[in-house]
Amino acid sequence: MQKFPMTAQGLAKLEDELRQLKSEERPAVIRAIAEAREHGDLSENAEYHAAREHQSFIEGRIAELESVIPSVEVIDVSKLSGDQVRFGATVTIIDDDSEEEKTYRIVGQHEADTKQGSISLSSPLAKALLGKSVGDTVEVPAPGGARAYEITKVRFI
Repeated sequence: MQKFPMTAQGLAKLEDELRQLKSEERPAVIRAIAEAREHGDLSENAEYHAAREHQSFIEGRIAELESVIPSVEVIDVSKLSGDQVRFGATVTIIDDDSEEEKTYRIVGQHEADTKQGSISLSSPLAKALLGKSVGDTVEVPAPGGARAYEITKVRFI
């Protein structure tokens, strides 16, 4: 069985999502399907087809979460320290070209969310950063050509 590294917060978020899908979303879509059926001809009933499509998405996400959650290996980031980048590290980097500073937390693939500043352990940027320390420069392949970043800070919070 493949284990997925994840923070405790990431696991809690997935468990909350699964609970919400099962206790709120699933019953709501079942009610919406029943209500749409009452409107008659199902072949031309857009509400019915939309509800069925939403139900399919919900059931698929439930199945995915039910297969991932038992395979999670929780890593307690609060017990980690050091100056090398590894799972759970919050890394601040500066783009060598634009001088733009960015901060990312390296997490498991099922909890990554770039909008929240977390990137997957398997992303090209995280792969380039792993094992490096403050002051190191990494080169990351990108569609427009390789980008270089300098590591300015590594924290475990």
